Amino acid sequence: MSDLRVRDALDRMRRRFLDQPASARNRNTPATAVWRGGLKCEIAGPNGDSATTDMPAALGGEASGPNPGWLMRASLASCAATVIAMQAAQRGIALRSLAVEVESCTDARGLLGIDGVPTGLDALRLSIRIAADDVPEDQLRQIAEAGQALSPVACTLRAGLAVEIAVG
Repeated sequence: MSDLRVRDALDRMRRRFLDQPASARNRNTPATAVWRGGLKCEIAGPNGDSATTDMPAALGGEASGPNPGWLMRASLASCAATVIAMQAAQRGIALRSLAVEVESCTDARGLLGIDGVPTGLDALRLSIRIAADDVPEDQLRQIAEAGQALSPVACTLRAGLAVEIAVG
């Protein structure tokens, strides 16, 4: 999709959502993980989307796919990059390049249930590389910051959304 097509699509949706706010709310399609033995899971969505996760051999997996934590970082990186590209398109800026890298730190002892060690990531860092011809660096920084601030994945992580569990 060209930058102009993206901008036009975003403008159409913005007008629609301003006129009909209820049309912006939707229930997202579920992702279902099915255990396939060992520490391998197949993830599927209703539209044929799929992925496989596994853990490293050191933790008992076969390393046959990325681990779930990497998928979370990949989700954060791709969501931020997508929304940054949307911000650039809305401002009429043709990006030459864009890359978002997400790093994290964790302590694997928590995953093993060792007392006093948290399981979650204790740090996330986004490194954004963005370039466009004849666009000042401060403007590119504003686009990157706006995109990251509006990224649904980043916003959800920052909000610390409660996770409801239903077991059946």
